[in-house]
Amino acid sequence: MEIYLVVIIAMVTLGIGAAAMFVVNRTMLANKANSIVREAEAKSEMVKKDRMLEAKERFIQLKTEHEKEVMTRNQNVLNLENKLKQKEQSINQKLEQVTRKDSELEQIRVTLTKQLDVVSVKKEEAEKALNNQVKQLEKIAGLSAEEAKKQLVEALHEEAKTEAMGLIKDVLDEAKLTAAKDAKKIILNTIQRTAAEHAIENSVSVFNIENDEMKGRIIGREGRNIRALEAATGVEIIVDDTPEAIILSCFDPIRREIARLSLHRLVTDGRIHPARIEEIVAKTKKQLEEEIVEIGERTCVELGIHGLHPELIRMVGRMRYRSSYGQNLLQHSREVAHLCATMAAELGLNVKLAKRAGLLHDIGKVPDDDAETPHALLGMKLAEKYKEHPEVVNAIGAHHDEVEMTSILSPIIQACDAISGSRPGARREDSENYMKRLKDLENIALSYPGVEKAYAIQAGRELRVMVESEKVTDDQADILSLNLSTRIQTEMTYPGQIKITVIREKRSVNFAK
Repeated sequence: MEIYLVVIIAMVTLGIGAAAMFVVNRTMLANKANSIVREAEAKSEMVKKDRMLEAKERFIQLKTEHEKEVMTRNQNVLNLENKLKQKEQSINQKLEQVTRKDSELEQIRVTLTKQLDVVSVKKEEAEKALNNQVKQLEKIAGLSAEEAKKQLVEALHEEAKTEAMGLIKDVLDEAKLTAAKDAKKIILNTIQRTAAEHAIENSVSVFNIENDEMKGRIIGREGRNIRALEAATGVEIIVDDTPEAIILSCFDPIRREIARLSLHRLVTDGRIHPARIEEIVAKTKKQLEEEIVEIGERTCVELGIHGLHPELIRMVGRMRYRSSYGQNLLQHSREVAHLCATMAAELGLNVKLAKRAGLLHDIGKVPDDDAETPHALLGMKLAEKYKEHPEVVNAIGAHHDEVEMTSILSPIIQACDAISGSRPGARREDSENYMKRLKDLENIALSYPGVEKAYAIQAGRELRVMVESEKVTDDQADILSLNLSTRIQTEMTYPGQIKITVIREKRSVNFAK
């Protein structure tokens, strides 16, 4: 029992101690909470005071800025008011000036009206006086005013006609002098800076051999070698009594060159028989085609022409074996290219295009498959096909007037082609055509009334026309010279230029008996 009593007492003591501890802890917690609340209230008061101070400072700052802005606006308004006042004063001054000028103009108008009235009265008086004078003059002269006017007009017409003829002659002389001087300068500079060989091409080639024994080997047994060579090359081989020479005849220079090179290789090799001939001719053709391309490329490089189509390059190389009126076609085209480049440079045009068009202007003479189309049109089609520049295409097609010229480059190509072809020794001309051209020149001159004689001299480069002095006046002689030059340019084709000289002289002849 005592043990239980002790336990109970202990438990009661523990309960009382726990309750006391609970009370003490609760009191401490309440004190602590009160302390935290007081601190929080103190801090909130401080924050509140700080925020109030910041708000007051911000308010003061905004108020200051607002006052500044208001002052600035007020100042601007004052400035605008001052400007408006100044403009108003200026407008008032101008208005006063306008009013004053209106008044002055009104006075001037009144004065002019009075003066016009005076002038009108004087005009009527002058017309009356003029009519009286005309009537008196008609009475004195015995002619009416219309008749006198008609005679005066006729006299003035004749005088004006004579003066006009003189003016035309002076203008033409001055234009010819200036134009001829400039043109001659350009053309002479162009020609002097370009040199070319004379015509050397023909339709036969001579193949030299060391001795006549080789002729027999070339002919072969019963002529089989020469027949095989002719069949393979398409060239006529003439073996006659000419010592140490064989003639190769063909209109196609390329085939002639193939035959010449093949003969040279056969003679050098010494083995001449039909099979060997066919082999050598085939190799020669292939090598010549390569050489043609190489010639075309070398020509383009020498002239500074780039971007040419490979087929056009091959055609340029084939020009080396073509001729026109005895003039080598490649040499002629190179010469025209140089002439065109020089002339284009003198005139400030595109030198590269001019040189390109000059080289290709006769490209239509190279193909053999279209002999009916004029070479200028065929060349134009080829250039167009291979995407050449439109100015180059037109220059090729128009250099013989087959198509209309659309570019300044076209007449330059035409002129340079004529310059190259008309050089002394550049081309051979058929004597019959030459004589016909001279006769046509004289007949054109003789077809005009008043022409007594006409002579084509200096190889057709000058036409001298003698007129009858009784039928043709000096002014009419000038007109005749102009008409002849125009007609010759229109109706005839000729190299270079033709000088027309009209000679009029008065001869008085008497006989002493």
